[in-house]
Amino acid sequence: MKRLLPNTLAVSAAAVTAFPILWMIISALPLANFRRVLTVDDFALYFANSALVALVVVVASGLVAFLAAVALTRFRFRFRTTILVLFLIAQMAPIEALTIPLFFLVRDLGALNTLGSLMLVHTAFTLPFAIWMMRGFVAAVPPEVEEAAALDGANRLTILYRVLFPLVAPGLAATSVFSFITAWNDFLFARTFIISATDRQTLPLALLIFFKPDENDWGAIMAASTLMTIPVLIFFLLVRRHLTSGLGGAVKD
Repeated sequence: MKRLLPNTLAVSAAAVTAFPILWMIISALPLANFRRVLTVDDFALYFANSALVALVVVVASGLVAFLAAVALTRFRFRFRTTILVLFLIAQMAPIEALTIPLFFLVRDLGALNTLGSLMLVHTAFTLPFAIWMMRGFVAAVPPEVEEAAALDGANRLTILYRVLFPLVAPGLAATSVFSFITAWNDFLFARTFIISATDRQTLPLALLIFFKPDENDWGAIMAASTLMTIPVLIFFLLVRRHLTSGLGGAVKD
């Protein structure tokens, strides 16, 4: 009886979360819907653009967050706390409020209608969260592990990528999932920065094809949305084992 209430709440929350996904899949089930989506001109190009942006954001944010977390955890320098507070402040700023200033910034840089603008903006927005998360994982690794590697003759670069990097793999996996989903599902920035170059549009923009003035093609919209969720699921499955791995065995007795 003690578990009845929490289990009921958990099942209810799961049902509320799963219902829109189930409704989307059921609405997209006729093969004709998927056929209309896959026959759209440049659909494969939209898919490739989204994949390229998401993968670059994952790699860039993961690498920078890892190095920044090591610096903030292992080194002592002035204004370190101030930098951490600034990361929190950056997370508090609503994306909608920054869209217009970012548009003018990207325009002045001459980066409108390029995938590089999306890569840069998404990397900047995912870095504060990624650094905060990676900082906790790096801090959980005992410094004795790095000291033992240094005694064995390993240099700083070897310690970073041969010793510390594998131990913080769960944090990298978590941040990579967040970065991938943020960049993959983005519509606001893609709609703002990609104005006229149709060959630079991403997959979320392809959904606009099926929104018509007279009647929306909901079957095709649901089919396209279902296809968009598949890469996210595949990416999650690829990094899933790192999410559950820990730091066991890092320090020998």
